[in-house]
Amino acid sequence: MLYIVATPIGNLNDISFRALDILKSVDFILCEDTRVTRKLLEHYKIEKLLISYHQHSKLQKVEYVERLLKEGRALALVSDAGTPAISDPGGLLVQHLKENLPEVRIAPIPGPSAAIAALSISGFSADRFVFMGFPPHKKGRQQYWQEIKTAKRTAVFYESKYRVIKSLEELVKVAGDREAVVCRELTKIFETIYRGPLSKVIGEIKRTTPRGEYVIVVKKFL
Repeated sequence: MLYIVATPIGNLNDISFRALDILKSVDFILCEDTRVTRKLLEHYKIEKLLISYHQHSKLQKVEYVERLLKEGRALALVSDAGTPAISDPGGLLVQHLKENLPEVRIAPIPGPSAAIAALSISGFSADRFVFMGFPPHKKGRQQYWQEIKTAKRTAVFYESKYRVIKSLEELVKVAGDREAVVCRELTKIFETIYRGPLSKVIGEIKRTTPRGEYVIVVKKFL
């Protein structure tokens, strides 16, 4: 049994009772960064064996997980923040297991998602939206911005503090000065919500200290 467990995106109180019950009951917890997950577990006084699983994990680690599941062990997969497998290396593990171990049950334990949280306060249409994940660092960036420009629905993407200004400036050049909502450090102490045309948002971000990751919600072209 593999549980896909959503964990807080910042505020540790945002975890569900069900998620805590699952984390207490499983044999092992797969996590991106053991230090981050251990902080969460210590907060709730949970002692559990952790297995590191991240984007650089090799095939041997996947095979080890597969072996544990074949032995009948119960595992939980968590990311550093939010829902695993959404713009996250956990997606590759789930795909591998469904293809190579189809008899194993994979169950979602829902909870926080930075993209959905940002959408909920954007004020833009969210009946239909397109989630773009992180922009590519090099190849394909212009095509990425072009897809947002031509999208007939609200677009959502993530960006790091190191590239947020560069990405927003590139987006303006390709898609124009769209209305946007940019969320910094959602649910954390330094949570900040920027609203308005992209040019205005860029100016405001430049006057602050970049922190954590950003969620950008871009209004569709009317």
